[in-house]
Amino acid sequence: MIVLKSHHEIERMRASGDIVAQVLDTLKARVRPGISTQELDALAERETRRLGARPAFKGYSVAGRVFPATVCVSVNEEVVHGIPSRRRFLQPGDIVGIDFGVCYQGFFCDAAATVGVGEVDAESSRLMRTTEEALWLGIEQMRVGNRVGDVSAAVQEHVEKQGFTVVREFVGHGIGTQLHELPQLPNFGPRGRGVRFRAGMVLAIEPMVNAGRSEVRVLADGWTAVTRDGSRSAHFEHSVAITEGGPVVLTAPDGRLGASSGPRVQVGRSKSNAGLAASA
Repeated sequence: MIVLKSHHEIERMRASGDIVAQVLDTLKARVRPGISTQELDALAERETRRLGARPAFKGYSVAGRVFPATVCVSVNEEVVHGIPSRRRFLQPGDIVGIDFGVCYQGFFCDAAATVGVGEVDAESSRLMRTTEEALWLGIEQMRVGNRVGDVSAAVQEHVEKQGFTVVREFVGHGIGTQLHELPQLPNFGPRGRGVRFRAGMVLAIEPMVNAGRSEVRVLADGWTAVTRDGSRSAHFEHSVAITEGGPVVLTAPDGRLGASSGPRVQVGRSKSNAGLAASA
């Protein structure tokens, strides 16, 4: 069942998204050679709780497996769900995907970004840029009357045009009072198919893009997904509300539009939570 959110509920989700945006920006700024992925996790939990929210991922259970951390930190060939470790130190030239979500006043929001550690090679930079561009091209299609497949195709077409591949084992999802709701939002597929978007739907769109083949496998920890061929992977994500006026990006800081987003995509902090940016 797809749960439509009221205007008031979307405003409450904006407040949750504000916290995600602020903490994710803090984490990205802290990425540097020599820092451990566990240090990033500790920072994420500390900032989340300081802002009055709780981590969305820590304690999340799937088939009896419980995720042990606040943030997913996925390095190089790790696609998603990397578990932070005090023994994993970031190295110059790495790329690191940071996936982070919170629950605030009963509503979840979720976002991700991939950043380089110091200077990275040209191919890794192109991989990250392409993935973020695909995210915003997908968001452009998240409009009343369009279908899930319109988003899926926009992402896939852009990625494959650049010579990369989209991951098929993991997809985006609805979000609200639960971290994962319907509908699912694949990053591949034909236009004109799938659920039709209605005002009040809120979804997390999250392209996961590999430099090599699309196939992934999950490591023995039961969580960390890696590329089967060892190629690098990038991951970007936003939580987006569908409104009559167009898509509203709940997890984007004020004025930060993607290069492909255009002026019709709305971003910005909620009035009820506008002071959070100054408290960092």
